[in-house]
Amino acid sequence: MTDDAPLIAILDDEPEIRRLLSNALQEAGFRTQCFARATEFEAGLRRIQPDACLIDLGLPDRDGLALVHRLARDSGAAIIIISGRAQVQDRVTGLELGADDYIIKPFEPAEVVARIRARLRKPVRDNGTGRQLIRFAGWAVDFDRYSLTSPEGVETPISHAEAEVLRMFLDNPRRLISRTQMLETLGGAAGESFDRAMDVRISRLRTKLGEDPKSPRLIKTIYGAGYIFLAEPA
Repeated sequence: MTDDAPLIAILDDEPEIRRLLSNALQEAGFRTQCFARATEFEAGLRRIQPDACLIDLGLPDRDGLALVHRLARDSGAAIIIISGRAQVQDRVTGLELGADDYIIKPFEPAEVVARIRARLRKPVRDNGTGRQLIRFAGWAVDFDRYSLTSPEGVETPISHAEAEVLRMFLDNPRRLISRTQMLETLGGAAGESFDRAMDVRISRLRTKLGEDPKSPRLIKTIYGAGYIFLAEPA
């Protein structure tokens, strides 16, 4: 394991779960930092910048979903919920609030490792300086800093989930992207929860891009088929 290996923050109040996840991730080449309480986790985020966070919803000192929502808004880390709540509505709510993935307990550690690897894949394209900075239609997105800059120079943070969707559009400009292609590109489980999560992320992206929902200029909905991104990346 190297010092530049991706750092995974684990928040779970069960010591055995923390140990199991930490051992599996370290064996796979990741660095880990474990927390038993949300307050410890939030304090830790002032010292570290994890690449991904594994969040249990059943926390003794904080509502897990509220924490996921704040992380999605303020952090560029990938967010994966690990929970014993198996109801479809729980999964839908978690994804709608900004989580990138939802894993139900009990789980196989190898599956968690695979999901994290899938979420941390980086695009090969950059601007020649090593930074993942791409311009389109007067906008600029920095995938290293998880920021979106408007033609007027106003910078807005984007979540990891929003960045994944925008990256997918930029890699496929002016081409129809179906729900099936989204599932293949972004990963996840097919069904209502995935579809609703995609709708929420695209809606948030449109808002941050200043889109008129009745007449979007950049992300066009083809009803019953998918979406088309109308700008060419520079």
